[in-house]
Order: sequence, then structure tokens, then C-alpha cells
Amino acid sequence: MTTLDESQRQVAVTAHDLPLACPRPGAPLWARHPRVFIDVLKSESGEAACPYCGTQYRFEGERPKGHH
Repeated sequence: MTTLDESQRQVAVTAHDLPLACPRPGAPLWARHPRVFIDVLKSESGEAACPYCGTQYRFEGERPKGHH
């Protein structure tokens, strides 16, 4: 996972990061909130935002095939 722009709180994720939960491990103390799972594969755009902190996650790369 790569942080694209810390001020915008935009994060690029890949299939390796799934299942995706926010806050991410190592998040600063100010960014801690109850853990929620983010489904970036649900939309065609591959983007989803955390309902607590607003961090925008964007899926990049090949989508997983089949069940995990």
C-alpha cells in the first residue's frame, strides 16, 4: 500500500491489501477510530471512502478472481 498524498488522505491499495480495513496498521494516534472494512471492489471506479475519517482508498492493479 502506498500513500499518495498525506494531506488529502488518499491511499492506493492492491489485491495484496484485501480485505481492507481502516484505520490501517501504524496509523497515527489522531487517526484512530473503530475498525471498519472498506469494499473498494464494490464500485466500478474501485474507490471507497472511510465513513469515520474520510480517507479515500483507490484500488489499483488486477482485480482478484474467484473466491479467496
